[in-house]
Amino acid sequence: MVKAISTTVDMNQENESEIIPILASLLQAAGLASRNEADGLLASLVIQRLSGDGSSRRFFRVMRKNGEKLCLAVAPAGQTEQDFREAKAARMIGSHLHAHGIRVPAQYGWDEESGLLLFEDLGDVKLHDLVEVTRSSSGEIDLQVVRPFYVQAVQELAVMQIRGAMNFDCDWCWDTREYDRPLMLSRESGYFLRAFWQELLGQSIMEGVEEEFEQIATMASEAPSVFFLHRDFQSRNIMLQDGQVCFIDFQGGRMGPLGYDLASLLIDPYTALPLFLQEELLGIYLDALNVLHPMDAGLFRRQYAILALQRNLQIIGAFSFLSRVRGKDFFARFIAPALASLNGRLGEEEFRDLRVLPDLVGRATKLLRHGR
Repeated sequence: MVKAISTTVDMNQENESEIIPILASLLQAAGLASRNEADGLLASLVIQRLSGDGSSRRFFRVMRKNGEKLCLAVAPAGQTEQDFREAKAARMIGSHLHAHGIRVPAQYGWDEESGLLLFEDLGDVKLHDLVEVTRSSSGEIDLQVVRPFYVQAVQELAVMQIRGAMNFDCDWCWDTREYDRPLMLSRESGYFLRAFWQELLGQSIMEGVEEEFEQIATMASEAPSVFFLHRDFQSRNIMLQDGQVCFIDFQGGRMGPLGYDLASLLIDPYTALPLFLQEELLGIYLDALNVLHPMDAGLFRRQYAILALQRNLQIIGAFSFLSRVRGKDFFARFIAPALASLNGRLGEEEFRDLRVLPDLVGRATKLLRHGR
């Protein structure tokens, strides 16, 4: 997700000055700027640099001087093959989802050589922002205001998962082609172990924990990865515009199981939704899903619990890395709530045989509490 950090940009900086002629050409081709405006881009338009949350990509808001927003320009972080593959994934996956009627921003232009992509500008209001605005001093959310948008989000999620999988080409994926066991072990439970337990807390690997992660991944792998997976479906990647939800940051999309994205939204530590609301939204999601793809509720709930655990591990690993290595302090405050969520989840029936991970989480909770 992105947020504004300045009103103008020095586009003469290295790695940014090259954007000007490409941006001008794309704006003109899309009919967003006249030839005169495009030729004198810096003089006639305002280009506002935006900052991503965890992303290193470069974001620019393009406006007329009267404040009219034209588009959002997104450029790769650098010049590596991976940077360009990520940019192309945003282009191809975004076009695919939009063509299938999914609520994602329209695209106005694309430059293959530079990886510059122009999106519809959806404004600045995220679902997370709405939640925080309505939160009382005691921490309670105004459900009358927030609930309708969450209902929309879970219903539209079901549509995206089913329609998005139709004719999806895994060659578009820049990261991995599907959510699978190796990814779970390396980028989720392994991420948790490295970035959080070892590097943030400075602890040694506990005997038996990796075997338990293998066991969890085996259970999670039983959910078929034949649906579209966003893989970062949380409140800061859901924009609100004209009373509607719209999904962004889908460039990491791939094939995956149904329960993962729902878990990403419901256990999102940014918002810390109350458990009763999580349960209600899960039921609403299942109703929407069954219209498109009938699913046994009991089976889904079992798969959901395991995928939610996997997501919980990923969240803690990512927030630890982003705060400690990338210096993005914003994420540090959410590690403790995410750990509390993980601790609660480990008490569920599906995880009754685990011994080492609950012990590790208990120790980690004490270490965090004492400022380690």
